[in-house]
Amino acid sequence: MRNRTLPRAYWQQMTRDAEIFESHRSDLLALAYRMLGELGRAEDAVQEAWVRWQKRTVEVDSPKAYLIKVVTRLCLNELDSARARREEGRPDRLPEPITLDENGVGRVEVLDQISMAFLVVLQRLSPAERAVFLLHEVFDFSHAEIAELLGKTDAASRQLLSRARQNVAAERRRLTPSSEEHRRLLRAFLKAASAGDVADLKKLLADDAVMIADGGPEGVRIKGVRNLPRPLVGSEKIAAFVSAFARRSSPVLETRECELNGLPAIVALQEGRPVVAILLAVAEGRIRRVFLQADPARLKRIGFVH
Repeated sequence: MRNRTLPRAYWQQMTRDAEIFESHRSDLLALAYRMLGELGRAEDAVQEAWVRWQKRTVEVDSPKAYLIKVVTRLCLNELDSARARREEGRPDRLPEPITLDENGVGRVEVLDQISMAFLVVLQRLSPAERAVFLLHEVFDFSHAEIAELLGKTDAASRQLLSRARQNVAAERRRLTPSSEEHRRLLRAFLKAASAGDVADLKKLLADDAVMIADGGPEGVRIKGVRNLPRPLVGSEKIAAFVSAFARRSSPVLETRECELNGLPAIVALQEGRPVVAILLAVAEGRIRRVFLQADPARLKRIGFVH
């Protein structure tokens, strides 16, 4: 119930503030998710931005730019924490897979800006490179605005963007499939894996394919198969691992196709609970990347799959 001692203008301003913030929430959440790789932490950053938006003491000409700057600063602070540095330093760490609309991120205009492959590339960048790339390439911030936000010079901002672009462009050139091709290869991969067919798996994989399996900080074991402590490189090694994993887990795991991060994916469930999410990056008719997310803490958002 409203406190009627407060003037009407106060409530009108509160309403306007809430409407403005909600109109940008989806963009802010998408930014924070791409910066942090985890939706829960992204939601915390956006919630803190709302608190700061309410408490602002300056006139704001562009609410969206103001809020994006606030969220970026919050994400950079979070990435500078000891826990975040420890997590980001793990070679097997994967971002949290999500369904876009169900989790409030919304339909991103360019899907490869939210795909698992793109997020993994972002994760390899330094926090400052990540921020510069997203602010300039996605939100059209000028180098002067970015430099002021990061406390750097224009030249330093340009250098950070150049390095980030080189890393992202190299990966994007290899990973630009159609959704139809992606789904075809995903289903073929699942069929070959379920049959434990090493030869068919090798045919689907690029010779220099890479697989990352994230079992969380403590690691997981499913029917005797442990998570990989570091990326696995090469079609032969990946095919052997996937085949062994499928042979030992198929009696207890049910697989379902869904959409994660804007692209077709597979979720394996045990007694109705997601235990592994399988996401691919494909190009030129071959699978280039295999991402296995098995960290229970990062599978909670896909518990609705049915």
